[in-house]
Order: sequence, then structure tokens, then C-alpha cells
Amino acid sequence: MKKILIANRGEIALRIMRSAKEMGIKTVAIYSEADRNALFVRYADEAVCVGPPPSAQSYLQADKILAVCKELGVDGIHPGYGFLSENADFARKVKKAGITFIGPSPESMEMMGDKLSAKATAKKYKVPMIPGSEGAISDIQEAVKVAKEVGFPLLIKASAGGGGKGMRLVEKESEIEEQMKLAVSEAVSAFGNGAVFIERYASGPRHIEIQILADNHGNCVYLFERECSIQRRHQKLVEEAPSSVLSPELREKMGRCAVDVAKACNYSGAGTVEFLLDDQLNFYFLEMNTRLQVEHPVTEMITGLDLVKEQIRVARNEKLSFTQEDLRINGHAIEVRVCAEDPANNFLPDIGRLLVYKTPSGPGVRVDDGFEQGMDIPIFYDPMIAKLVVHGKNREEAIEKMIRAIDDYCIVGVETTLDFCKFVLKHKAFVSGKFDTGFVKQHFAPGTVFHDKVDQLEAAALGASLIFSDTLPSPAGQTPSEAKKSQWKQNRLN
Repeated sequence: MKKILIANRGEIALRIMRSAKEMGIKTVAIYSEADRNALFVRYADEAVCVGPPPSAQSYLQADKILAVCKELGVDGIHPGYGFLSENADFARKVKKAGITFIGPSPESMEMMGDKLSAKATAKKYKVPMIPGSEGAISDIQEAVKVAKEVGFPLLIKASAGGGGKGMRLVEKESEIEEQMKLAVSEAVSAFGNGAVFIERYASGPRHIEIQILADNHGNCVYLFERECSIQRRHQKLVEEAPSSVLSPELREKMGRCAVDVAKACNYSGAGTVEFLLDDQLNFYFLEMNTRLQVEHPVTEMITGLDLVKEQIRVARNEKLSFTQEDLRINGHAIEVRVCAEDPANNFLPDIGRLLVYKTPSGPGVRVDDGFEQGMDIPIFYDPMIAKLVVHGKNREEAIEKMIRAIDDYCIVGVETTLDFCKFVLKHKAFVSGKFDTGFVKQHFAPGTVFHDKVDQLEAAALGASLIFSDTLPSPAGQTPSEAKKSQWKQNRLN
């Protein structure tokens, strides 16, 4: 494999390109008109514009992407996450075109892409399932019957769902009809599939996921777990590895179940099996994500592995170079998602220009991003700016290091989730490890996190002058360039 195309954008495209470059592999970027000046476009060996800003007209244009591959002699395609990464039809087209898809087979994607199909597949290996309906439910009376058997509260979930879409909490029988109609409507709108099912709502649930890696020669290992319980609207904001609540025995048990799920669908490559862990430490299979996860860096930090390189090696039909017995957990890692969102306004996306953008650094600090100072946050895509990741010898050190890194991260021009993440890391519930997926609802409210608007406005003004002005008032004896530097330094010291 000498040249790969990355069918994605932003930080994940750049992150994949760096690993490919270390392996001596040339890279091709595709980009929309909105991303013309993006870092990943400039970093790639070759780059081709595939359409206007909307994803449907650019990053989701499978045939156009394959035409680029043919024109440039591409050997493989890495889909990253999102966009076409879990699209079985795209994976089939890639294979038919004689190009290697760096990911699982279309058949594995289909088996795990639908929640009901995934549950049925995992059930064959006696993987624990949360009580609920056996299949899709469309009749209200049947839903009421199942609900009484399952018990309240319960969840109505879209079979093709993800990211919290098509998911409704039902606390009593009188709510079933309304919430079911809403779930079906959301599912049709988001996924074109209105199938829904019912499952029990676990009390005090934690979201634990197991990273697996499998080759084409029958070898499959689990790379331990990630704790992903700090969420808003079922979307993750803070992740860590390992979890603070899993014993070695429970970790092994969940890991073995994850491997069984992978074997059940003849999986190949990197994938993630997600579980719900209740307040009694009983775990239940949720779903499998047949791609690289956003939070994969924390697994890389504690194992020393590069998951993108491992994906490429598996796609080249190489055997895994290690066994389960070779793997060890080294220290503790935490990731926070730096999103252009306003936590004080229900996490609504915020767009604008990065007037000031300065990333933290130091031992054990990693920033996966795709932006630089002066760039605009586009309105067409996910609002994530970066992933800030730290590694420490233990959880306490990792928390302390992350708080310092957040303090060192300077972003002016848009609201971000950094202050919220710092609030989480300093909260006694998080520090103690006694939290679940209800953390935001239980502990956070608009106004909990305060911003120093005066300092922000001063920094914004300075940032704007640094970017857009050729001259600044110069103190006696200083050139305009020297004045800029000294004013910036003084602002950072104040």
C-alpha cells in the first residue's frame, strides 16, 4: 500500500496522514470548498476538491471519491469516523473498484450497523443483554405489553440510531404512545429507518466501551476499556482509560465478551464494543461501532499502540504482532473534546473566527486538531475543534495535568467546552469516580461555569489586531513588530 486517500476532514484526516507518513505511505486529501485552506489539505501529498461545503455534496459523494482514487492511483481508502466510515455500500464499491478499504468488511458493518441485528448476533455468544423487546415494534398495544414486562423507566430506541437520535425516555405507561411517535419520527428523519425497539432503562448507568483489534488470520484482542459516561445529549465530552470502577476480573470478562462479539461478525480491523454498566456492576451489550472512535487516543496512550497504523497493517493482510498476554495498561489517560459550543446556552454550537488559538504542550500532553489561529469554524460540520489528551502515571496525576493543560489552552473568538470540561475534572463526583451518564443533568446547569468576559474581550481585541493589522501603536524605541510581541506577552502574563 503506497498511497491512501483519507475520505474525511479536519483533525482525524490530519491524524491519519501523520501515521501514514511515518509508514512511508503517500496521502491524498479530499476537501470541500469550505475546507480549501484547512491544515489537512496543506499537509497531504495531494489534494482534490470534491464539491461545495454541504457534506451531501462533497464528503458523502462516494462515486466522486472513487473517481479521484482511480485518477491518482490510490491503493487504499481510510474513512476515519463519521461520513462514509460505516457505510457498507461504500465499502462494497471500494472493494469492487479494486481498492483496499481500511476497515471491516461490508458484511460485518451490516450485521453491527443495525442495533437489532447486532443484539441478535451477540446473543448467539451469550453476551449479556439488557431486558427489552426481541425485535422492532410498530404497534402501540404491543409496545404497552412489552413495557409492562420490561418495567419503567424504559427507553424507546431507533434500531438504526446513534448519537442519541431516535431515543426517548418513558417513565410511565401514559407516555408510551407520544414518545414512540416522536422516536419513530426522529428515526425516519435522521436515518431513513423508522424501526424502534424497547429496552429497560438501567439505574445509575455508566457507558463503558472496549476497544478490539482483529486481523484476517483469526487473531483478536481487546485493548482494555474507555470510560465515556460524561455526556450531554448522549454525546461524549470527557473520556478516560482505564475506568475507575472496573476490577481486573470484570475488565477481563467484558474484554472477552467484546472479542466474542467481534468473532460473531467475523470482524477485521479496529472496532469498539459498547456496554452499559449498572450501579450493581452488571454489564449489558449496547452496540458495536465498526470504525475508529473519536476517543481512540486514550487507548493509544495507555497501550503504546498506534491504532491507525494497526488498521493499515491489518488491511495489508498482516498478522497482529502481539497477543492478549503481551498487552499491559500503562498509567492513565484522559481526553476532553474541545467543541465550539456554549455550555451556558445548552451547548448550542458557536461559529466564528479563532482570533486567538494557542494550544498547550508539555510531557504527556497531546492535541489532535485541525485548526490554527485566524481560521473560521465552518457551520457545515461537527463543531469539534480539537481533542486534548493527557497521560499520567495514575488517575490523580492525569486529572491534574488535564486541568493545567486546559488552563494553558487559549481560544478567543468562539465559546468552547473547555471551561465545562475543567468543571467536570474538578467536581468531587468525577474525582471520586462516583458518577454516571446523568452527571450533566445532576451536577451542571447554565451559569455553573463562569467566564471572565472582560479578559476575553481584551484578548479578542488583541488577537484581532495581531491578525488583521499590519501596525500597532509602538512604544518609544520599539518597531511595530516588537510592539506586537511585547503586548501579547504582557497580556498573557496579566
